[in-house]
Amino acid sequence: MVRQPSPLPSVDALLRAPETQVLLIRFGRTAVTAALRDCLSAHRRLLPAAVPAARIIDEAADQLSARFARSQRLVFNMTGTVLHTNLGRALLPPEAAEAAAEAMRNATNLEFDLASGRRGERDDHVAGLLRALTGAEAATVVNNNAAAVMLVLNTLALGKEVPVSRGELIEIGGAFRVPDIMARSGAILREVGTTNRTHARDYAAAIGPATGALMRVHQANFAIVGFTASVPAETLGALAHDAGLPLIEDLGSGSLVDLAQWGLPHERTPRESLTAGVGVVTFSGDKLLGGPQAGLIVGHEEVISSINRNPLKRALRLDKGRLAALEIVLRMYLDPQRLAERLPALRLLTRSEAEVRATAERICPVVAERWPDRAVEVRTCRSQIGSGALPIDMLPSAAVAIGGKSLEELANFLRSLPRPIIGRIAQGRLFLDCRCLEPGDEAAFIAQLR
Repeated sequence: MVRQPSPLPSVDALLRAPETQVLLIRFGRTAVTAALRDCLSAHRRLLPAAVPAARIIDEAADQLSARFARSQRLVFNMTGTVLHTNLGRALLPPEAAEAAAEAMRNATNLEFDLASGRRGERDDHVAGLLRALTGAEAATVVNNNAAAVMLVLNTLALGKEVPVSRGELIEIGGAFRVPDIMARSGAILREVGTTNRTHARDYAAAIGPATGALMRVHQANFAIVGFTASVPAETLGALAHDAGLPLIEDLGSGSLVDLAQWGLPHERTPRESLTAGVGVVTFSGDKLLGGPQAGLIVGHEEVISSINRNPLKRALRLDKGRLAALEIVLRMYLDPQRLAERLPALRLLTRSEAEVRATAERICPVVAERWPDRAVEVRTCRSQIGSGALPIDMLPSAAVAIGGKSLEELANFLRSLPRPIIGRIAQGRLFLDCRCLEPGDEAAFIAQLR
């Protein structure tokens, strides 16, 4: 029986083709060979037919490009949420990003004391700055605020009860719940008060031999209004002091300065909490603070020392890249007069409505030109801070609003672009909020649409 020649080129022939050489340089021989074989197998499953080698190489190139493309990509945040958890929260200042990259590329004195030539502590790179900025006796850092809360509870209240107001038993994004993290820490939740009203007497009644600490939690992502009552930190701090217990406060958003000076609503700061008598405060590094993901813990020296001795601390510590970035961001707070212009998160939050509208008006004609059959206009809208910070306070903003049918399809198309554009659908329009589209990104946005 005479074997018929295959209508398809061989793998060896494809590998020798001039068009394949650039793929070999870019992706390596192993990956290119596997891709070519996949493409040949797909064609063999179809009706036997001659297929040009160039077509198979093109198909392999597409497969390789998709396989080696970075999963985490740059996007245009036009959702109207500045600190968007799903889009990475706070943008790092260029200096902080460069410091992180430099530290990751090189050996550093991460845990090496240059003065003594002995082992050092990695937290020392930022602990002094945190003490200066919060007024705390001591400070330490871990990989995020949830870890900070868990570590503090595990250190101070393992196997003991921790009274918390029912109005503070929050759930935030990703189904993270305070009761769950307390259970994992080994502490025992003792609910006090009601959802809308909790009094000092509720905490006092819950304190007993089994109590390990008292706790206050920032009401992230929601607010309780109307017939409400809560216990001020000063009152709760005095109650904890009289009972010989530590008071823990989870501030969540982590503002180090009074935002009111820039026309934003006031958010409680760690310094205010410590001054009010809180023993240990936890907060995030990548929300209002404007730094990398981190969980910051500040408070009394004895408490922080106990936390640092906890074996869990090593499992939750920060890497050298984020420590380098955090140090740069914290140093920016030593120059408060220039903070709003140097810190991207604060700069975006404080952009005026007029400035945002000017951006929207510049890109609106480009969007209208791209979709001439749709109604495209600049509309006033409201942005939000995001990540649980100041949940009911909105920022006046402006957006390019796109009307017409099949808005979901349009949103899908925008997300499929080389640099995806992420907007939001509301009121029968696709809104592209321009608060986070700074002048430096406008050109890239326009070029992509054109």
